[in-house]
Amino acid sequence: MSGDWQTQQTVLTKKATSKDRRGTSAVNRASRSGNVDVDKKYGGGGNQQKTGQKNTAVLDRETEELKHEAVSKDFSKHLREARTNKGWTQKDMAQKINEKPQVIQEYETGKALPNNQVQSKMERILGVHLRGKDAGKVMQPRGKNKNLRRSPYCV
Repeated sequence: MSGDWQTQQTVLTKKATSKDRRGTSAVNRASRSGNVDVDKKYGGGGNQQKTGQKNTAVLDRETEELKHEAVSKDFSKHLREARTNKGWTQKDMAQKINEKPQVIQEYETGKALPNNQVQSKMERILGVHLRGKDAGKVMQPRGKNKNLRRSPYCV
């Protein structure tokens, strides 16, 4: 009865994937067998941009020159004076121009990036020129100037 049973050995192997076929060991095995020609491609195997090295002094100069323009000290001074003359806190003024109090604080400390829209809101609400040749002077009310002589042709 023992002769009826035949023993059969089975070896379980992992199915080769495409990654296994492209690996360095598979490439080496194929080149040793002589069946495959393996050539390394020039510039193959990546999406890398290779540029020439820059001179470090040039690079240092470039990084130092790249700074954002901040609000001038005169603007900050005129803004602070006009706000305190009105008796407003930074929070009060921020609410009147629909901005955050941090924006007013940055403008008064000179750290804010100039934004013409915000600056013109500040000028209008304070009634004072904050920039330009008339900085610090009170703005004239808009409308018809009564000092001009009326033209006889205007009705």
